[in-house]
This record gives sequence, structure tokens and C-alpha cells, in this order.
Amino acid sequence: MKGKIVIDTSMCKGCQLCIGFCPKKNIFLSSQLNAKGYFPAQADTKKVCNGCGICALMCPEAAIEVYRDDEN
Repeated sequence: MKGKIVIDTSMCKGCQLCIGFCPKKNIFLSSQLNAKGYFPAQADTKKVCNGCGICALMCPEAAIEVYRDDEN
């Protein structure tokens, strides 16, 4: 199964919970501040996401959506 992570950077407070729980280590902190003054999480598009959804479950701000492609 292949997945895609979409992070709403305007909602993210950079708590790093998603980073710590991602089994594929596909998430990192951006070097760009968002409008609220936080360094938001960002998905690494060079790595493959397995679509597990753990990052979205751990996000206290509900800033992460995970999409799965069940055909692959």
C-alpha cells in the first residue's frame, strides 16, 4: 500500500509528535515559519509513505491527512 501525507502547515504547531511516531521517518520540521510563528511539520516527498495514518492520529491539531492508494 502506498500513501500520501498532506499537512496543513497553517494549523501545525511543530510539536513533532508525528515525526517521532512515523515508522518510515517521512516527516521533518520545515525551516520556514508559518503565520503563527511555528516551524511546521513537512512531508518528505523523496521517501515512500505506507499510508499507516499514525501521524494523523497523533496530531493534536488534526493538521494531517493521509491518503492511501490501495491498488499498489
